[in-house]
Amino acid sequence: MSQIREVHHETLEQPSLFVPEAKPARSGAGSVPVIAIPALTPDATLDACALPYAEYLRRTNHSAYTITCFLSDLRMFTEFTGSSTNLRQLTRTHLTAWLDHLKWDRGTKPAPKTMARRLTFLKNLCGWLTDEGLLSSDPAANIALSRPTPPLPELLFDNEIERLLQAAAEDVRCHLLVLLLLSTGLKKEEVMGLQLQHVDISDSEHPAIEVHFPGQAKRRRERRMELPSKWAGVYQSYVQRYRPREYVFECTDRNLNYVLAAAVKRARIEKRVTLQLLRDIFAVEQLRMGISLEALREKLGLSEEAWYETADKYRRLAFPI
Repeated sequence: MSQIREVHHETLEQPSLFVPEAKPARSGAGSVPVIAIPALTPDATLDACALPYAEYLRRTNHSAYTITCFLSDLRMFTEFTGSSTNLRQLTRTHLTAWLDHLKWDRGTKPAPKTMARRLTFLKNLCGWLTDEGLLSSDPAANIALSRPTPPLPELLFDNEIERLLQAAAEDVRCHLLVLLLLSTGLKKEEVMGLQLQHVDISDSEHPAIEVHFPGQAKRRRERRMELPSKWAGVYQSYVQRYRPREYVFECTDRNLNYVLAAAVKRARIEKRVTLQLLRDIFAVEQLRMGISLEALREKLGLSEEAWYETADKYRRLAFPI
């Protein structure tokens, strides 16, 4: 796999780890030549993976934050394993030894989420190397962290959902919100970012919304989702009542939490009901209807990294043992 980057002559044979990108040079004397980084082979070292791996992460639309974290993890893993370690020598032992070192041999014990992210990095890196034919098998395939399982949320029963919908119908804003979350499973940030121009009720029997994000980092999570036909009428009543100008919900997320809490109280539901719980209910219902895990991940707008832990939560909620 050949990559084109601007680097100094000294990196031609063996690109050093995390060579800073050169600023675009003006034509003329003194400009930095553009050269091809040699393709990786099984005999290449971990140290040589940095630039091709960074390009892979960018090409697969990982966020800037994820790229920064994964490249930092690669640096730490390389320093621990040895920069001269050949890819063909990489084994499961190298991976587990590094994870154990991070967990037990350093002064500050890392948070569980940090350890989970570093395992996700290893799986991402080794998956890429395997797909490129640089590893004969994936050494990270069967590695799992032992960590406390967080308690599962208490979902609403069908009759409680019906009571909630009836109570929500007393306030058109709450009715719109509850129907939206139970039908699409949007994240809170997606609810707050939903613009009027992204609502399509041209066919009142098949209303839909489009989820968009500013910039390029989350473009792969953009999607179109259909809603039940009754949502169109509720939406029109809501617009007439509240007159939003740009965003569907022109209030704070705290306001929406208050609106939802009031409906929960009217419905006499004792369980803790949040915007996230309604998203969870949507996800579980989708699984019970037979949707695949990958299709659900796309509907929820989750990256592969975030889905690694979330999938197990929804499996256990949908199909308890």
